[in-house]
Amino acid sequence: MRSILYLLTALAVIGLATWAYRENHLTQQAMNMRTSLEREISRLEAEISVQRVEWAYLNRPDRLRALVDFNFDTLRLVPITADHFGEIGDIAYPAPQAHLQVGEGIEVFGALQTLSGTTDPASEEQP
Repeated sequence: MRSILYLLTALAVIGLATWAYRENHLTQQAMNMRTSLEREISRLEAEISVQRVEWAYLNRPDRLRALVDFNFDTLRLVPITADHFGEIGDIAYPAPQAHLQVGEGIEVFGALQTLSGTTDPASEEQP
C-alpha cells in the first residue's frame, strides 16, 4: 500500500513539475511579446511625434501665405473676411409643396385609391 502511495505521489510531483514548466514557458512568451509590443508602441509614438512636428512646420502661416501668393494665378485664393459670410435670411429655401387633401385620389399600381385606403371602383378599368 505504501508503494502505491509513493508511486502516486511521484506521478503527482512529475505532473505538477510538467505543468509548472509549461506555465513558466507560456509566461516567458507572454512577457517577451509584451516587451516587443511596448517597443513597437514607443517606436510608433516617436514616429507620430515626428509627423506632428512636420505637420506644424508645413502649416506655418507665413509658408502658407507664400504658397497662396505664389499660386494665386492658378488657385485664386484670398483671405477669409466677414464679407464671405452671409445672413440666414439670404438662404433660398424651396417652396413648400402642395399637400394632398383627404378626398383626392392617388394612383397606386394602376388603381385609383383615396387617402382613406378604399379603392374607387368607378375609376378602375373593367376587363
